[in-house]
Amino acid sequence: MKIIFFTVITYLIYRVTKKGYTKWSFPLFHPLLIAPLALIGLISLMHVSADEYLHSSKWLTNLLGPATVAFAIPIYKNIRLVKKYIGNILISITTGSLIAIFSSLGLSKLIHLNSDFVISILPRSITTPIAIEVSKEIGGLPTLTTVFVILTGVTGGVIGPMVIKGLSIKTPIAKGLALGMAAHGAGTNKAMEYGEKEGTFSTLAMIFAAMITLILGFSLIPALMSFIHLH
Repeated sequence: MKIIFFTVITYLIYRVTKKGYTKWSFPLFHPLLIAPLALIGLISLMHVSADEYLHSSKWLTNLLGPATVAFAIPIYKNIRLVKKYIGNILISITTGSLIAIFSSLGLSKLIHLNSDFVISILPRSITTPIAIEVSKEIGGLPTLTTVFVILTGVTGGVIGPMVIKGLSIKTPIAKGLALGMAAHGAGTNKAMEYGEKEGTFSTLAMIFAAMITLILGFSLIPALMSFIHLH
């Protein structure tokens, strides 16, 4: 019964906050920012633990994989454009993935986080299902990684459009790659609001970033952590 209740209530809260965001278009009303806060308030009032809520809403969590795969549809529809700019895409996303890892590492050391936190933060710039697997492989805490992935997505989804507007970024390719790299699933959702091409390149950014970070997770990240422990 709890599974049905929390699945339905999570969906309804998201739909309500999404409708409000569509109506007012104010960045701080973003559903990925408001919906989690509303859910935290609800489960706190109901005295439900986070683990119990996560278990009860597992149906929604299990849909992350199929939802990510479904992003392949706009890529297929714009495959000629993708082939034309594949070099730009790979260079941009490889650079973005490296910056994401090193910036996470630098910030973690600056505020003196312990090793478990540092390792768990490093895969924060990729979509949740893959970030969890990378976190497991490099010795991080998957639950903690999930929190940082969500925070990254929410922040990117809120700030990304403001940055795009402030920098006067006009081309669909640049908008899509920026949102997909900075905010993965949340960014891709926002990119879809701009248009199909933006959504296509945001999806590509999200997928390539996941693949590149997965490779780095087996090579670069362990080496970085060994270097940190030695110093």
